[in-house]
Amino acid sequence: MTSRSGNASVGALCAALWQRLWFVTAPARPLAAVRIVTGLVALVLWWSWWGDIVEWFGPQGVLPPDTVREWRSPWGVSVWDFARSAGAVRGAHLALGVALLLLTVGCATPVAAVLAAVGFASLLNRGPMLAGPADDCVAVLLWCLVVGRPGDDLSVDRWLADRAGRAPAEPSLRNRIALSLLLILGFAITLATLLAQLKGDVWWDGSAAWWLAGRQRSALQLQPLYRRSEYLMNGTTHAVTLFEALFAAGLCVPGLRRAAGWMGVGLWPVVGMLAGEPWWGAAMAAFAVAVALAWPDREPVRG
Repeated sequence: MTSRSGNASVGALCAALWQRLWFVTAPARPLAAVRIVTGLVALVLWWSWWGDIVEWFGPQGVLPPDTVREWRSPWGVSVWDFARSAGAVRGAHLALGVALLLLTVGCATPVAAVLAAVGFASLLNRGPMLAGPADDCVAVLLWCLVVGRPGDDLSVDRWLADRAGRAPAEPSLRNRIALSLLLILGFAITLATLLAQLKGDVWWDGSAAWWLAGRQRSALQLQPLYRRSEYLMNGTTHAVTLFEALFAAGLCVPGLRRAAGWMGVGLWPVVGMLAGEPWWGAAMAAFAVAVALAWPDREPVRG
């Protein structure tokens, strides 16, 4: 009898957690904050492509469409596949920049979110071998924003609605689904990063920080400090893996999610700088923003 009662309690708890994860309405503000952070990072990445876009994707570019098709999946497609002139290549990229800017400020957000997600995915499909970890994370974030209603708060759309006298937007189930996707995907990316690191000996012997600091794109030149103190080098290496493990574990425990989120907001940019990928760290911080602002959420269940 006790066993059946215990199983019923566990089942009820799992059902409640599942209900809370997907079927509780959520306000737009957490997703709006993610929209702003993601949009800013996406605009920086968009600008980093601008100078060489014709050299890579133009009519005489380094990466003709036929070559790229051998790299990407059979169903992959890109708007840039149909750009047959330098002007068309730049025009497509400029259109993506406009969509990202509109999304960031929250103007015509539902349309801008779709155009930004499709356009950014097209950019990465056109040159998959050029995409970095920050690009991949931003692409995931943009699609999550399409699912929710990120323009209902902290946006030009909301400002115009207020001027027109319309009531504030109600909490939405779409927002909850988007925030839950951000939670799950943030956990998956963090776990994959951690497991990939732990396959390398340098993360176990503590020397990974040295090799990261030696990368050309490293934002922090720390090798002179590591040369003076092996303890600092080892401590930095193990602190990164410990942070990633704690962040991933915290996302799994409802009562710890908000604390894990705020920890991620503060530390993901630092980890990105240590790894020589500052914009990847900023993109990971966007996942943490969603967790920090949305969990725990006290919105009532709506049947």
